[in-house]
Formats: sequence, C-alpha cells, structure tokens
Amino acid sequence: MAAYDIVIRNGQVADGTGRKLFAADVALKGDRITAVEAPGSLRGDNEIDATGKVVAPGFIDVHTHDDTALIDNPTMAMKASQGVTTVVCGNCGVSAAPYTRPDVGHWMSLIVKKKENLSKDFADFAGKVNAAKPAINGAFLIGHGTLRINTMGDDLNRVATPAETRQMRDLLDQSLSQGAIGMSSGLFYAVSSHASTDEVAEVAQPLGRWGGVYTAHMRDEGDHILKAMDETFEIGRRAGAEIIVSHHKCSGRTNFGRMKETLPKFTEAMKQQQIAFDVYPYVAGSTILRSDMLDRADKVLITWSDKVAGMSGRDLTDIAREMGCSMREAADRIQPAGAIYFMMDEKDVQAAMSHPGAMIGSDGIPFDAHPHPRLWGTFPRVLGHYSRDLKLFPIEDAVRRMTSYSARRFHLARRGEVRPGYYADICVFDPATVIDTATFEKPIAPAKGIDTVICNGAIAWRDGKEGGGRAGRPLNMQEMQKEAKA
Repeated sequence: MAAYDIVIRNGQVADGTGRKLFAADVALKGDRITAVEAPGSLRGDNEIDATGKVVAPGFIDVHTHDDTALIDNPTMAMKASQGVTTVVCGNCGVSAAPYTRPDVGHWMSLIVKKKENLSKDFADFAGKVNAAKPAINGAFLIGHGTLRINTMGDDLNRVATPAETRQMRDLLDQSLSQGAIGMSSGLFYAVSSHASTDEVAEVAQPLGRWGGVYTAHMRDEGDHILKAMDETFEIGRRAGAEIIVSHHKCSGRTNFGRMKETLPKFTEAMKQQQIAFDVYPYVAGSTILRSDMLDRADKVLITWSDKVAGMSGRDLTDIAREMGCSMREAADRIQPAGAIYFMMDEKDVQAAMSHPGAMIGSDGIPFDAHPHPRLWGTFPRVLGHYSRDLKLFPIEDAVRRMTSYSARRFHLARRGEVRPGYYADICVFDPATVIDTATFEKPIAPAKGIDTVICNGAIAWRDGKEGGGRAGRPLNMQEMQKEAKA
C-alpha cells in the first residue's frame, strides 16, 4: 500500500495558528494529515501541485442555517466552493431537532423545506445527516426557539412556566447527551422575544455539565445593544457555558460608530468569561421580512415571498411604488417573506472583524430563492477583499480566524490546523486571485481562486466544480471530547 493517499506539494502552508507562511509538502492518509515536511520530501501516487498556492486548513463556518441543507443538498457546493469543510448549524434559536410537532411553521421554514428532514430527537437527526453522506461536516446546536415551540405550542407571547422550562431543559439535556454541541437563542425573534433572562438561563443549565457552548442572536443589536450584551453574558455565566455572540453588528444608521462602545465591552468581559463573537463581511444582513426593521435599513431587498410570485431579488421601494402603497403596507401584503437589510456601517464591520475575539460566519440562508451573497462568498471575500486588498489583517490571521480559533471556541477536536494527526480538512487557494463573485444582484456564484477543498481526506471541490468526495459527517460532542483528551 502507498504510504500516502494524497500529497500536496510545493505550496505555502498557512497552518491555521497565525504562524507565518512556510513552504512544505503535506501528506494525507485516510481521513488524517500524516506528515508536514520540507518541500520535495514527500511523494505519492496522487499528488496535487500547489505551486503559487496557500495550503490552509478547511474553513469552519461558525454561523449557518445549513441543518437540513446537508441532507437535501449533500454536495454543499455553496460552502465547499468557498473552502468550507465544517458548518456549525442550529443558530439563532432554530434547529431541526428535537422537533415533535406535526406541521412546519413559518419559524422552522428558515431551515427546512421537507417535514421528513426534521427529527423528534437529535440522535435521529444526526443519523439522517450521516446517511445523506454530505461532502462536508456538520456540528449542531439546539435552538431555544425550537424547544419553545415544542413545549409551548403557539402560546409564545409569555414567559414559560416552571414545568415548561423543565421540559425544555430536559430536551436540551437529552440532545447534548446524543452529541449536540450546545444551545443557541434568538431572543430578537417573536418566537422567543417574550422569554425572560431567567427562562433562558434555566433552560441552558445542562450546557455547563456537558461542556456545550451558548450562542446568542441577542435580544437587541440596535439602540439597546449594551443591555443585550449584559443579558447574554449573564445567561452564559449562570449556565456555566462559554459564549458566542452571533453576527455582531450595530444595526441602524443611528447606531453607526457604536463599535467603539461594544468592542471595549467585549474586551473587558473576556477577562472574566470565555466569550467570542462571529462576523460576516458585509454591511447588509438577511432574515425574515419584518415591518419593524424597515425604518432601520437604507435599502431592503426581498429574498423570497410565499404569497406573491416574482418578488425575489427586488427592492421593496420599487414593489411599494408598483402597489401604490407605503413600504410597510407592501411588506404586509407579500408576507410571509424574507429580506436583505442594508443597515450597517462599513467602518463598524471592519472594526468588528479586526477584534481579537472575532471569527467568521456566513449566516447564509440556503433555501432563499434569492439569497444574500454571503451564502456563496463569505470566506473568499475575507481572504481577497479584506486581507489582500484592504490589508485589514495578514493572510495568516485571516486563516486563523476561520480555522483554529473557530475550532477552539466550538471544541472541534483535531480540526482547524495543518498538523500531523489532525483531520484531513484542507483548502488550497490562490492568494493572488481568491475573491468572491457572488453579488446582491447575482448571489449564486462560486468564488474565484479556490483550487482544491478536501474534507476528511476526500476531495469535495476542485477546479471550479464538485469534487465527488462525500466524506463529511455529523460531529458528535462526546466523541470530540474523547479525542481532545487522547
């Protein structure tokens, strides 16, 4: 048998730690990296010439809604084409398991199109992902909003009773025992906005026992953002859990420039607790269409509408003009729908991305008819636009924020570094040409400059097309904890 399955030769290695680029050959055997040695020292029957390229760990997209996309679209081209080899799913309080209701409501439609892809318990859902043989890995959070819907039905405009809180806590505990990596909340959304701090902190209690993380789409990212940060830190502290603040932003023109308040607050809190946050490299966000968000946005694009055909990709101002009504009334007429909101300041985005506690997440919604370009472009945009062109941070640090730092914060054992014994998750890219091509007008477009993407030793993307490898898997928290100790 050959000593190696794949040898990547002649490349410059960005090993994920932030260390300066260095020349090396990288050898893979099975699902592991087996050697990183001097250039020209490793040979194999299957060689990839990486001359002029960077050999990096596969990128970890820490904020996704790809839960059931891994089942419905297992080649995961929108992520593999960016160099992503692991997606963290179940964010913003919505997850595909545990879900026991017979219907798929508006809330769950964010992540699912087929009822059969939801599961009554996490173990069953992980089995569905495994059976689909996705091209990349998935790690899964349990959504507090999903737990609320299971437990409280449609009666969500109140705080959960003690009995309901215990039921949600038991469901979370069961899911963590079956391999989920933590709990997410979305207190910004109607399904959870009436939940109290006490309710969320009580539901989250199993996180401390299992070592799970708490990720938060905070209650407010605008005028009351500092208060929302305090609440998030309190919930994590009371649960004994590490905290990840989702897609950190200062939303709305009246809040432009407030990173000068939020980032020092993060820095100070990080001295007391394990806290990090993720950022996407755009000035526009995307979620469901909400009338109360229209006044904050300079522009609103519609991503989908179940009620009115032909709305996807259109400016809400133009839709309102055609309808002869206000934007708010037009929004009401086309509901339920999704939207892209231009509501952040570019200087704030750059400040957040540059903070030592920042990592990268796309927050793309895979089932949108006209998605935000971040679904296809996030990671190449960081490498090309922000690192290479704007020189916001060196390429080595850009890679670190997308690999080892993310793996450490989410406890993804033996991922995120080019190191012998680590999993063979690799992205080979051209630092001179890597760039996103997805735009707000044409959002479904693979990036340029991503040469080869390998997940668990199998080629998931190569030369601008799917590579055929389907070696991704659901990442189980208990298994990763054992591996971290080995």
